[in-house]
Amino acid sequence: MSRLTITLSESRYRALKEAAAQRDKTIGQLIDESLDFYGIKSREQALDLVRRARTHSQLSEEQALTLAQDEVRASRRAS
Repeated sequence: MSRLTITLSESRYRALKEAAAQRDKTIGQLIDESLDFYGIKSREQALDLVRRARTHSQLSEEQALTLAQDEVRASRRAS
C-alpha cells in the first residue's frame, strides 16, 4: 500500500479527524471511501476510460468531456 502526504488547514484536519471518529473509522478509511464515491478506483480503470475516449477521435473536446463525465457517473452508480 502506498503512502500519501497532504497539507490541510488545521480546521479541515480537525473536521476530518472528528468525522472519522464519529464513524468509527480511520482517516485513511474515510478518504478511501470518498475516492470510491468519486469513481476513483484504479489506475487501470482511468487508463481504460482515456483509451475509450480516444477511440472516438472525431469527438469535439466538449463531446469527449461529456463522454468521460457520463462514464464516471455510470461507474459511481454501479458501486
